[in-house]
Amino acid sequence: MKFIKTEIQDVYIIEPSIFGDERGYFLESFNLEKFEENIYPIKFLQDNESKSSKGVLRGLHFQKTPFDQAKLVRCIVGRVMDVAVDLRKGSPTYGKHVAIELSGENKKQLFVPRGFAHGFSVLSETAVFAYKVDNTYAPEYDFGIRYNDEDLNIDWGLAENEVQLSEKDKDLPFFKNLDSPFNF
Repeated sequence: MKFIKTEIQDVYIIEPSIFGDERGYFLESFNLEKFEENIYPIKFLQDNESKSSKGVLRGLHFQKTPFDQAKLVRCIVGRVMDVAVDLRKGSPTYGKHVAIELSGENKKQLFVPRGFAHGFSVLSETAVFAYKVDNTYAPEYDFGIRYNDEDLNIDWGLAENEVQLSEKDKDLPFFKNLDSPFNF
């Protein structure tokens, strides 16, 4: 298992070791000891999974403190463009993002620490997306920022007319109007 630092502090790409033959493959998707040795101590509380069709864009979401969440995300089936945006005031990368294609083929994962907005777009006909979180879901602390914010300039890998949003995501504020609840 490789833990690859990104250009944003505390955001990691994780590449599992894959053992395969003509029968299929085996991989270790999470190992607490290796995770804590390479990133930092964490206690994941819940695993979530979603299935979405092509063009679905979920995000950019986060929860405000004290219910902010770190996430370990992966795409089990299909392909997604996964994005994490730094919302930590005082961070040298505040407002910057990491974008990576996660897929059932490449088996890569992205660790998104607390203090980040997260989202993904579905590039394949369907995608099954899974993630671990280290805090409970609290709807009253759930928030987000607009996916197509010009200040963020995120390439979601989709044409604008392909994007399918939830009603909630259509009305999220722009980054410049965000009073970030996170500090670096």
